Amino acid sequence: MTENQTLYAAFAGHLNAALDALETAGTLPGGPKRSAVTVEPPRDPAHGDLATNAAMVLAKPAGLKPRDLAEALVAELDKLEAVTSAEIAGPGFINLRLSPATWLAELAAIGAAGGDYGRSGVGAGQTVNVEYVSANPTGPMHMGHCRGAVVGDALASLLEHVGYAVIREYYVNDAGAQVQVLARSAHLRYREALGEDIGDIPAGLYPGEYLIPVGQALAAEFADRFKDAREDEWLALFREKAVAAMMAMIREDLATLGIVFDKFSSEAELQASGKPDEAEAWLRAKGLVYDGVLEAPKGKAPEDWEPVELPLFRSTAFGDDQDRPIKKSDGTWTYFGADLAYHFQKAQSADALVDIWGADHAGTVKRIKAAVAAMTGADGEPTPFEVKLVQMVQLMKGGQPFKMSKRAGNFVTLADVVEMVGKDVVRFTMLTRKPDAQMDFDFDKVVEASKDNPVFYVQYAHARVRSTLRKGTVEGFAPAADHLDLLGAEELELVKLAAQFPRLVEAAAAAREPHRVAFFLGDLAAAFHGYWNLGNDRIEKRFINADHGNLTGARLFLAAQIGQVICNGLALLGVEAVEEM
Repeated sequence: MTENQTLYAAFAGHLNAALDALETAGTLPGGPKRSAVTVEPPRDPAHGDLATNAAMVLAKPAGLKPRDLAEALVAELDKLEAVTSAEIAGPGFINLRLSPATWLAELAAIGAAGGDYGRSGVGAGQTVNVEYVSANPTGPMHMGHCRGAVVGDALASLLEHVGYAVIREYYVNDAGAQVQVLARSAHLRYREALGEDIGDIPAGLYPGEYLIPVGQALAAEFADRFKDAREDEWLALFREKAVAAMMAMIREDLATLGIVFDKFSSEAELQASGKPDEAEAWLRAKGLVYDGVLEAPKGKAPEDWEPVELPLFRSTAFGDDQDRPIKKSDGTWTYFGADLAYHFQKAQSADALVDIWGADHAGTVKRIKAAVAAMTGADGEPTPFEVKLVQMVQLMKGGQPFKMSKRAGNFVTLADVVEMVGKDVVRFTMLTRKPDAQMDFDFDKVVEASKDNPVFYVQYAHARVRSTLRKGTVEGFAPAADHLDLLGAEELELVKLAAQFPRLVEAAAAAREPHRVAFFLGDLAAAFHGYWNLGNDRIEKRFINADHGNLTGARLFLAAQIGQVICNGLALLGVEAVEEM
């Protein structure tokens, strides 16, 4: 392996060299693409240390039988000093077993890389815009936003870790009807601050107490100037002031989770600058927007429905089931029309786009993907664009649905939950299931000190490592890489698992799935705790053995590197690697 090259990357290089040798020898015709060739752990560890599908993937385009190509590849791979055996399984898969020295070298590599273990340059500096949260600026953050916030932020960190330049972006939906309602709600609280008895909050306005300080601030700034004024005299001003107050609140709420954005983009500013008009003109020039009439609603049409000519985006040309209006009949932009222009704007400064949306927006995924493909692919390859959908979180306590917030009106605020259980618990828990799977957030279980609580189990593994190292220092021992060859098969299993981390990080980044890191950390923590527990029954397996100083130094080095990998993984998720518990 070359300096700073991790084991899986090194063996991908060895495999490429072996394929090159077969091409040079004429055994393998040149030309077939190798992008689908993998080097990964076999599904069953009993089959070996590494597996590759190279013969299965390359044989057909090369006009060869998979097993014949596999035999030729095995002959090349057997030449490697690190390989103790290379075997063909089934129709042509290849399983490799590596020497203990190879795994020990990777353990030393973890120690040398430290906090950079798992970092790579596969992103090659390409810019990825990750848009997440983008909650309407009408109140504090609630738990409905939390999961998407954590997934987006962890994904951004993951992409940065593998060499992408990331733009963390929040799209402020401040041009729709909901901010008009916010302005009217703020005006009501403004009148209240001036001494008026406003009674019950009227239906259709925001009832939360969080607007009381906004009304007080407006009263302090404007006195009674707008108390009895016509709505058109204060609506735009109050909307601007209230949105600014809500965004300040949202920033504070996000900060409790350790989330900071690089960029906030305003829908109102987007429309005021004429970006949707530019997008429409551009699309018309390409024949992708035309004036047409929507089909009548399927089934029984509403009595007041009548055909209206609207500017329609030709989304059926990109796989959508019908063309979509970009403007309403009153000439204002549809949400889709504004969103289309917004994505066009984002694509001007990014090589790829990723949006994190709530699952309730699933119906709009196809059309916005069509729009991005149309606008960015007219003169070449379209800008890669992915939408990750995140399901809602059900809050539970004592086995029952949980509600608690008066300040918000009718929902549980993010700040309240973080205050109750802590940032780390919230962040890690949000990544313990795939984002598109339903999740229960049980206030009792997430703070439970047991192996059934993944947050506790992973943090406890790191704390246990640090405690072991501190104990070693007290007893006169330190981690040492001088005698790693004293480590046995059980210790090597830990190394083999830890060594998957760089490959796992790259795969998680490529799939845009940060929860894979949380899953891996759970597996590594379980393996570490399992090895630790061996020492309870077998004294010779304890990390610290006063009668065997060299072995103790080697095991402490192993513990330190397992702790380092856990620490690196937690950092990607925005979770602290605690020193003690």
